[in-house]
Amino acid sequence: MEVGKLKNEVLGEIVLSELKEVRNDILIRPGVGEDCAAIAFGDLACVLTTDPITGSGSNLGRLAVHVCLNDIASSGAEPVGLMLTLLCPEHTTRAEIQGILREANETANAMGIEIVGGHTEITTAVNRTIVSATAIGKTSIKTLVKTSGAKPGDLIYITKQAATEGTAIIAHDKESDLAGYLTLEESAFAKSMIDAISVVQEGTIAARAGASAMHDATEGGILGAIHEVCEASGKGCRINYDAVYIHPVTQKICNFYKINPLKLISSGSMIICISSEAALNMERELKAANISYACIGTITESSDKIICFETSETGGQCEMIESPEADELYKVIG
Repeated sequence: MEVGKLKNEVLGEIVLSELKEVRNDILIRPGVGEDCAAIAFGDLACVLTTDPITGSGSNLGRLAVHVCLNDIASSGAEPVGLMLTLLCPEHTTRAEIQGILREANETANAMGIEIVGGHTEITTAVNRTIVSATAIGKTSIKTLVKTSGAKPGDLIYITKQAATEGTAIIAHDKESDLAGYLTLEESAFAKSMIDAISVVQEGTIAARAGASAMHDATEGGILGAIHEVCEASGKGCRINYDAVYIHPVTQKICNFYKINPLKLISSGSMIICISSEAALNMERELKAANISYACIGTITESSDKIICFETSETGGQCEMIESPEADELYKVIG
């Protein structure tokens, strides 16, 4: 099988098909695009998510924290705690393990979150350290947001820019490849994007404004996340390519490796579906918080997922957004 997340079709055939419903207190169950589970506890929902860091050899602690907290934020919940599992290859040093935990703890504590447990092991089953995180959050059942909640006519927003996480990972892990191609300033800026991968703040703002659906853009990038929102909601979309902001440094790196920035892992960008009426309040709050955003399209009743290119070079060409393949990152980092 291909490296990366299972294709949505395969996920449905060999994973989701094996899971059966047996309880009535489960509010969000596994599904394509649903990164969180939610369980009812009275008027509150306990929201849970889990993710490994497999595509990066650097910033493991920081990435593990942010990736999971971003999932919690996409449900409109308040993150509370994290559990970390470290699987380390032979010859891993005490200092390396301590460094990952220190980085993770500092990142979590800075956001008011505690690491509440986990597991650390040296094993021959891996050839590099894998960090897997599980995050726990809470919210009122009434304000719980599902990936599957997008409605026809909703506007589709993204925050910040495409491929923030992918840019930072490649800049860190392939610095020698890019030396001489990127200027020192461009390299430093690309690596600094690791500091912009949290979407907890915009998730809180969008949930408060009344977002119908949210999804953080991880593996598969912006287009993968949008496709998953549409699949989960049983709807389609029409996306304007030119409305998606791609930083020039990101585009330069993608040109070097001949990869698509819209299909490159994009933690740092939240996909938000929201009614035009509610969007006005959300925009005001995002501006007040100095969070950049763009309205890039709409949710449609049709199941067709379309992206249109309005630049003079393409002459207004449109094409279908296909089910996400392996993330572009794996073309660069094996």
